[in-house]
Amino acid sequence: MNLKIILQQLTEHYKQKKPFVLYAHPEGDTVEVLLQENTVKYTSEKFDEQGIVMAPFKYEGQTICIPFKASQQLSCDLSEAFQNQGKIKPKTVELDSKTIEKEEHMRLVSKALKAINRKHIHKVVVSRKKEVPIEHIDFSSLVPRLLRLYPTAFRYVWYHPETGLWCGATPEVLLVTQGGSFTTMALAGTKNIADQAEPDWTPKELNEQQVVTDVMSNCLQKVTSVLRVSKPYTHEAGSLAHLRTDITGMLKNKKTTLTTITAALHPTPAVCGTPLKEATDFIVDNEGYDREYYTGFIGSINDKDSRSCLYVNLRCMKLEDDKAYLYVGGGITFDSQPEDEWEETQNKLQTMLQVLQPML
Repeated sequence: MNLKIILQQLTEHYKQKKPFVLYAHPEGDTVEVLLQENTVKYTSEKFDEQGIVMAPFKYEGQTICIPFKASQQLSCDLSEAFQNQGKIKPKTVELDSKTIEKEEHMRLVSKALKAINRKHIHKVVVSRKKEVPIEHIDFSSLVPRLLRLYPTAFRYVWYHPETGLWCGATPEVLLVTQGGSFTTMALAGTKNIADQAEPDWTPKELNEQQVVTDVMSNCLQKVTSVLRVSKPYTHEAGSLAHLRTDITGMLKNKKTTLTTITAALHPTPAVCGTPLKEATDFIVDNEGYDREYYTGFIGSINDKDSRSCLYVNLRCMKLEDDKAYLYVGGGITFDSQPEDEWEETQNKLQTMLQVLQPML
């Protein structure tokens, strides 16, 4: 189907306050759309439905689901949709940042460092929410930019009356399962690609990456018969680069449920920290806002190929009529520097600002 027609239907669906989701898998050549035909709130606990789920950071065993069976399903070939269109050349979006925003985030990082120095926490991920005024919501601008700017990411636009309108381009796989096999990744460390062709990863970044990898591997040992861990390598996500390690394997029991593996992995050290309880408590007590669906997860369960693909909800934003809320964060370890951590969040803001640019 023509992308222009899909975007018109998306706009109409949004006006009617009916749930929908538009999404494209990393390096995928197709964009898929589910337009739910009613306003019923469907949920999933066992992940035995077929559809798209979205879970908050504080996931407690139930997610909102937009089911295939209750939706009109549309799709569009991306190569045809953007035929003869060159790459979008991103330009840095200059944004006024109030001094107090910087001071508050650096104060939060300093608090985290004190907790780490007291040996209460090994690593904690702290984040912030940035409000950005926009002229209006325009799917005809938003969606093509999202799809074209970040082909290596899972890109989505999700709306549900219960959650509001969310949009993201996440580089991080939480879990892909098919049959008895699974794939996940450990992602940590951030550098601006513009700074250098091949990032020179520091001991701090390599250590942070290893912590994430070790914790995830240990969690998966309980449910796997075979576990393979790759060497870390550079993964590009838009204008940013991360350290990535791939973790693959086979489940001990093919009856192991998707919920069991998801519960073992979420939240990962890449979005929360270690030890898990202490890091979570620090976040809840000190961040000063509700993450909602940022650092939760989103993706498809039991698609037509009996495959499930869940992604960590990073590089995302929540949209309202005249404003967008952008979510960014970073992992704090013993040798983190508050000024550097602030700059990292500023760089991460650019991912969604590039998508919003025509609406600013």
